[in-house]
Amino acid sequence: MQASRIVCGGVSMVAMKALPRHALLLGTRSLHGAVPVAMTARPFVGTIRKFSSMTPPPSSPNTNNTSNVDYERSDKEAVKDAMAVRKADISENASLSPKAPEKIYGIPSIDTSGDYNLPHPIWHADYVESVEQTHVAPKDFVDRAALWTIQAIRFNFDWMSGWSFGEHTRAKAIVRCIFLESVAGIPGSIGGILRHLSSLRRMRRDHGWIHTLFEEAENERMHLLTFITMKQPTLLFKSLVWGVQGIFFNFFFAAYLISPRFCHRLVGYLEEQAVTTYTKILKGIDEGNGDLSKWRTTPAPEIARQYWKLAPEATMRDVIAVVRADESHHRDVNHSFAGMGATDTNPFKPGH
Repeated sequence: MQASRIVCGGVSMVAMKALPRHALLLGTRSLHGAVPVAMTARPFVGTIRKFSSMTPPPSSPNTNNTSNVDYERSDKEAVKDAMAVRKADISENASLSPKAPEKIYGIPSIDTSGDYNLPHPIWHADYVESVEQTHVAPKDFVDRAALWTIQAIRFNFDWMSGWSFGEHTRAKAIVRCIFLESVAGIPGSIGGILRHLSSLRRMRRDHGWIHTLFEEAENERMHLLTFITMKQPTLLFKSLVWGVQGIFFNFFFAAYLISPRFCHRLVGYLEEQAVTTYTKILKGIDEGNGDLSKWRTTPAPEIARQYWKLAPEATMRDVIAVVRADESHHRDVNHSFAGMGATDTNPFKPGH
């Protein structure tokens, strides 16, 4: 028995040495979510077979470096192939929101830049310019409670941020957007992790909600990362974010345990208000001659051009427009979730 363990251990060590460091790192990172397992499983089967059939590199110091470079190049090609296959799969199989016309979508974006962004919609220009402000009328006490909560938050946020009086300037808009997005990224992450934990406890499928909730949370975070390229928050501002984030996180966490429907309806109403805010900003850019109008010619941040696949000549006006399209999508998704049962199948596929 001891001899067999020694033999097995030796074989394992040989197999590990045959794999280059880059491949082992990729495998490790996929466990932590940096490279989704679904994106790597099929293509890397062939890669592992390829490595297992290779003769281990010579131990001579004169040839080791060359072999490692070759193996590293093979790994990078395998990653590139994996991403291409994943992109083709989503483009072919992803279904659209039942409420949205097909023309609004391009293909879901698959990031190969090394940032590992989750799939998200890339909007057609005609849809971006046609986003409408909509409102779902409350049907019962749960819906009304969600609406009243958002109305109270909106009222206090408006006067505290100076939005309800005076001219709407770029400075006011940036502060408002940064604060809004620092909070808007919380609900999706809480909903996703609680449904994930529920799936683990109950040992059954989640019906596809988890990926959409985490995609929403990351999308809101990308809005924040875009806006902070325009203005770096002060220490006081960050302290306020910490406080509000702690209050809202715990409130939403407890509320989601009690009534997921209330939470999704609340987020739906929150996103209605976000669409209203970004529509007002766009109106100020397009129709006014004030400070906001300068965003017509202000170049879009590089992070925004990469994330939304914007044209090189894109401006901040284009950024505000695609952010509004994202928020309208979150609005429709969460209102849809609020009207569904916890075990209903999610109609929104990855990237939609």
